[in-house]
Amino acid sequence: MDIRSLRYFIETVRLNSFTRAADALHVTQSTISKMVRQLEDEMGTQLLIRDGRKLVLTDTGRIVFERGQEIVAATRQLTLEVQDTLSLRRGSLAVGIPPMINLLFTPVLKAFRERYPDIALELREDTGQAIERQVAAGDLEVGMTVLPCDPNLNLVSSAVASYPIWALAEAGTFPKRRTTLKLTALRDMPLVLLNDDFALTRSLRRSFREAGFEPKVVAQSGQWDWLVAMASAGLGVALLPGPFIHRLAIEGLEAVRIIEPELSWEVAQIWNGHYLSHAAGAWLTVCRDVLKNRSAHAA
Repeated sequence: MDIRSLRYFIETVRLNSFTRAADALHVTQSTISKMVRQLEDEMGTQLLIRDGRKLVLTDTGRIVFERGQEIVAATRQLTLEVQDTLSLRRGSLAVGIPPMINLLFTPVLKAFRERYPDIALELREDTGQAIERQVAAGDLEVGMTVLPCDPNLNLVSSAVASYPIWALAEAGTFPKRRTTLKLTALRDMPLVLLNDDFALTRSLRRSFREAGFEPKVVAQSGQWDWLVAMASAGLGVALLPGPFIHRLAIEGLEAVRIIEPELSWEVAQIWNGHYLSHAAGAWLTVCRDVLKNRSAHAA
């Protein structure tokens, strides 16, 4: 059904005049007549009876008039909602954020809410590798992870922040007055790591392989604060990004930065390279704006 011919028909009935409808719609009277005839042809029956100066609806015409008003109103509302979505005055977005990364994103969430108060934002927490799989499958439009991403998932990534990795252990574990430690020095030290489904652990294991050794992992956990507790108890060395180390009251603990090579916790946005909604694009922009000054040497 042609929405325009339906709208012209409704206006003609409402004003009870082809002439007044033409004036209201800023078209010629012949255009109105043509559109009404087109609608009648489409319906397969007469909709209006011309009775002198009056227009009388047929039974079918009355139904088309009543239901047509609903259709035109719904079309107008659809147009308004699409315009609101394009201008980011409405919409929804689900974002995947790993538990470790979420502590860094409070400023991003605040900025996004201030800029786009009418977009409903849903945060889904999972490990970095799980979020990568969900984004690749289309279950999430955008997410966060730690680079490098799984090369088999064909994801698009954009780094937004990078922090050095520190080794944390009970006092006396590392040489006195040392502030840095070579990666190879961890070869014979017991390590406590996050579970293997964490992107940080994937990145660390890759660095160990490139350095030519297999780490002595004595325990793994899904909670970074438990790693700190195990390190404090002398069970092993925890490897964590700078922001977490510097959030701690490290009495009884000592921390050194890993060097040669210097390991980085590189946080990135990811998406699958297909359609990106306006809300998702706005989220990516806010992330870049808020986190753009975070460097590899940030605390």
